Amino acid sequence: MTPSLGPGSPWSDLERPPLKAASLRRALVRPGGLWTALDIVPATGSTNSDLSVRAASLPEGAVLVAEEQTAGRGRLDRSWSAPARSGLFFSVLLKPDVPVARLAWLPLLTGVAAATGLARAAGVDMALKWPNDLMVKVGGEERKAGGILAERAGDDGIVVGLGLNVTLREEELPVPTAGSLLLANAVSTDRDPLLRAVLRSLERWYGRWTAAAGDPAASGLQEAYAAGCATLGRTVRAELPGDRTLTGEAVAIDGDGRLVVAPPGGRREPVGAGDVVHLRPVD
Repeated sequence: MTPSLGPGSPWSDLERPPLKAASLRRALVRPGGLWTALDIVPATGSTNSDLSVRAASLPEGAVLVAEEQTAGRGRLDRSWSAPARSGLFFSVLLKPDVPVARLAWLPLLTGVAAATGLARAAGVDMALKWPNDLMVKVGGEERKAGGILAERAGDDGIVVGLGLNVTLREEELPVPTAGSLLLANAVSTDRDPLLRAVLRSLERWYGRWTAAAGDPAASGLQEAYAAGCATLGRTVRAELPGDRTLTGEAVAIDGDGRLVVAPPGGRREPVGAGDVVHLRPVD
């Protein structure tokens, strides 16, 4: 039978086939593993919102994937949208048994896991922009290809969402500073193996981090994040609440996941993701 090619059909763009739910479940959901369920929906407003609503009734390791998000959200309620089946848009439910002070590392851990997994599966050198952006090089220019959002869900849950542009073409980019794996000359843009790679990498890093009680140094997470962080070594301007601006060199990621900024001739100051309104590189 020939698949329908009408509007709304998953086969309306043959270069963007739908994800294969059954094969993804076979590969990722297994006894003793982190991932306990994996559901794929054709479209939704936000996978983070949907999973958060159901968090109390779900076990740790539930994964919700959308072929299209119509109201995806980033940090500070920024919007995130892309054509159907052009990227990876998913959220996972985690219930880490670690000190509350170390939960701020979850978005950074997800960034390390995504960059590590995609380096293998897509052959793309991905950099991390503190605190939650995934960057690729397009024509020698650094562009944002993905973002991460972690939110509390119920008493003990954290929903971590990731949006990644995979096959967006230049004319489809929402802003000129956006990028995609396709534009970064990825060796593969097949979303099934890319999703498997990211979730397997996330499972490994999450296991190491929770086994170390969330200690970023003992788990190797702090070192790995610093090694892949494109923000470090640059002069940045952080716009903080109360109309305060901090300009200086980004010199370190501290044990609480904060960015340490050294102003010229001044005292080093750590800033947390929740404290920064805008973080921009300074030429």
